[in-house]
Amino acid sequence: MKTVICSGSFDPVTVGHVDIITRASKMFDKIIVAVLNNMNKRVCFNAEERVRLIEKATAELPNVEVTSFDGLLADFAAQHNATAIVRGLRALSDFEYEFQMALTNKKLNPELETIFLTTRLEYMFISSSIVKQVAQLGGDISSFVPECVHDEILNRLRKD
Repeated sequence: MKTVICSGSFDPVTVGHVDIITRASKMFDKIIVAVLNNMNKRVCFNAEERVRLIEKATAELPNVEVTSFDGLLADFAAQHNATAIVRGLRALSDFEYEFQMALTNKKLNPELETIFLTTRLEYMFISSSIVKQVAQLGGDISSFVPECVHDEILNRLRKD
């Protein structure tokens, strides 16, 4: 059974994230969505909330499991017998950082591969940062986040 990791902050989850997870779920037996719990990073949603939002957004994907982690992704992957990390690329600017991380993970865990999936054209501009900014300024995020978690995300991010 081929297990892969889709990791990230997911603060908050976007339709682009769900698209990458969905596409990966069709290629591999098991997908572990690993939500980074970085105590040093300021987030809008805590790790448990992000896990729950992703679980709601991926509920129809039976081979997807969502959990949080801290520490090294290479170690997390080894603990879960994952053969690869799946990462989404929106633009060339994402590649340099992701390539560096892939090489680091490979050095730390030589058995671990990184697979890059390019985003769909309609999601190229979407990021969690954009979602937060648009919502905080009163804009419509309905096409940026999964419908099933839209209201919860909007309520948290909306400025009063």
